[in-house]
Amino acid sequence: MPREVDFFGVLLPGVLPVFLAAVLLQLVLDAGLSHIGAYRRSWHPALVRLCMFVCIFSALLVTLYN
Repeated sequence: MPREVDFFGVLLPGVLPVFLAAVLLQLVLDAGLSHIGAYRRSWHPALVRLCMFVCIFSALLVTLYN
């Protein structure tokens, strides 16, 4: 995977597509967990959402860059 992506003459980091994919996956998973009420059992729902995003983003990076 390239280190930079050329987007209409603007160089963007190569991690940007992975970041956007992680955001989409996290939004879908967050909606599902909210629908079943999983956040009612957590101490800090925003912290759970942040940790979930970091885990998804890290897993995508490890699978794509190794």
